[in-house]
Amino acid sequence: MPTASEVLFVCVHNAGRSQMAAALLHYHAKGAVTVRSAGSAPAEEINPAVVEAMMELGIDLGQEFPKPLTDDAVQAADVVITMGCGDACPVFPSKRYLDWQLDDPAGKTLDEVRPVRDEIDRRVRALLAELVPVT
Repeated sequence: MPTASEVLFVCVHNAGRSQMAAALLHYHAKGAVTVRSAGSAPAEEINPAVVEAMMELGIDLGQEFPKPLTDDAVQAADVVITMGCGDACPVFPSKRYLDWQLDDPAGKTLDEVRPVRDEIDRRVRALLAELVPVT
């Protein structure tokens, strides 16, 4: 499988799951993969419990903000990972699409967000191992 150069994570509000996934892949890939995230209906801000959960891992989302999903972002991506955005994500030929079924951290406490974060981290590490095989 050829190395994917760009991964796009999409969820509805771009305030939780997709932000965590993008930050975790960026952190683990160390520049080997370009990472973006977007939402089909972006929120005003990132979920504070998500920011706190990521800070526990030393990853600061303080400068991040929810971004709108655009056709250009999808077209630029090699891999598009959706997380509950349903039919809102445009589909283009020759893209790899994955749908990760994950609990939405909206309205959840920090204790409830941690397992979602940890599952995303597990999936991100597995994806990275596919995209950038260790030689």
